[in-house]
Amino acid sequence: MSRRHVITTGCVLAITALTLTAAPAIAQPRTAEPPAAVAARKPPPGMLEALQRDLGLTREEAETRLRNEARLTPIEAQLRGQLGSRFGGAWFAGSIAQTLVVATTSAADIPVIVAAGARAEIVTRSLADLQAIKKHVDHALPSRQETGSVRYIDTKINKVVVLSTAVTTTTNILENAGVDPVAVRVVSSDERPRPLSDVVGGEAYYIGSSSRCSIGFSVTRGTQNGFVSAGHCGKAGATTTGVNRAAQGVFQGSTFPGSDFAWVAVNADWTPKPLVKNGSGGTVTVAGSRVAIEGASVCRSGSTTGWHCGTIQQRDTSVNYPQGEVSEVTRTNVCAEPGDSGGSFISIDQAQGVTSGGSGDCTSGGVTYFQPIGEILTTYGLTLVTDSTTHTPPGAGTCTGYPQTVTGTLNSGQSAYQPNNRHYRSTVTGVHAGCLDANDGVDFDLYLQKWNGRNWSVVATADSPRPDEKISYTGTPGYYRYRVLSSNGSSPYTLKYKTP
Repeated sequence: MSRRHVITTGCVLAITALTLTAAPAIAQPRTAEPPAAVAARKPPPGMLEALQRDLGLTREEAETRLRNEARLTPIEAQLRGQLGSRFGGAWFAGSIAQTLVVATTSAADIPVIVAAGARAEIVTRSLADLQAIKKHVDHALPSRQETGSVRYIDTKINKVVVLSTAVTTTTNILENAGVDPVAVRVVSSDERPRPLSDVVGGEAYYIGSSSRCSIGFSVTRGTQNGFVSAGHCGKAGATTTGVNRAAQGVFQGSTFPGSDFAWVAVNADWTPKPLVKNGSGGTVTVAGSRVAIEGASVCRSGSTTGWHCGTIQQRDTSVNYPQGEVSEVTRTNVCAEPGDSGGSFISIDQAQGVTSGGSGDCTSGGVTYFQPIGEILTTYGLTLVTDSTTHTPPGAGTCTGYPQTVTGTLNSGQSAYQPNNRHYRSTVTGVHAGCLDANDGVDFDLYLQKWNGRNWSVVATADSPRPDEKISYTGTPGYYRYRVLSSNGSSPYTLKYKTP
């Protein structure tokens, strides 16, 4: 049997991440964020509410969980590099991610892990060993759902897990293939994953006259704009229309099964945005694609069920769909339904991948798999559109072409509503655009709010750690206002905006 020892110390914290979908993915190196960047990251509108609903947390617990994840993520990256071939995996433990557990095959690493602020766990097999065993399992099992619909590495038990509706048959196949029975656990399960198919992440797009999927993330290849999505949504050459049924683009590349990813080149009428819909009428800004840790919080946006959150369960998962096997996807406990395929998985502001498939639904709960973003970008030579790639430096004409102007001054922690502590009315559907300019060295944020009949709700957010912010939001008729917030520092500011 595998021996596993837990070394507990006084106070141990946890790590960060958000992910969800199905498809093969390549390993991405994890780089630690500068402390200032970690401190500046804020939960996007709607995330705390979704975590409370989907994970059964109070608001305070959800806030604490995200703070723990953000603080401990750099520790995992540091220890992964230090342990090298002895690294056995890492995960968050506790309902509020209060503990980061790091596994190793050598007891000599315990002082290093504890000194870094994590809990050490000694395991028999390294992560590299488990990856090799899983490859052996994948090759041994036929591509039929009854003999292993799902296979994944479970670092917490230091084994490869196979979900099967025919446990005895599956076990016999593995034994005959010479797979180490101690390193593999076959579990009875009726899970039958299927693809969920039926430029802002999470929005709907249509393939042909009836099929609908969801946009993952905006990308570019050279001067060509586009987005990534699931491969089972369409084949290369298939044309797409947008959520408004206007001509949109063409699939340039698509892989399914084996993997489950694709990219669509869009025409000049569509502008890629570093945004993902958050289910409350607002958006989340995409800042990068740092890989989240197992156990980290993750949210999914899709055109059928909107915004749902959960945690990353296992990586390097193989799934047998009716159409064939898809490997190296990430397993999550986030729910999804048909039509959500291709949609965004995001951790705070870090793109994780695109929704592939799953089982269950968002009424009773379910499991969903996502294709990690790294392999998609690498395979097609794409660049993820992020807030940093679209932001114009201060002083470079950031706020030109806006007919309305208001000004004010804020001290740290203060906020103001504009225009002039009132609101404005829009009688048509169209674009609401705002541009905020403050002095260098401060952190000012901008929020667009809409009256929903009972209170003001945030529909768009720009909350980078910089002094200058931009918002562009397409909204229906109604009453709107801007909220300008000083998160850090005192400065005069200018807000320019235009209405539909």
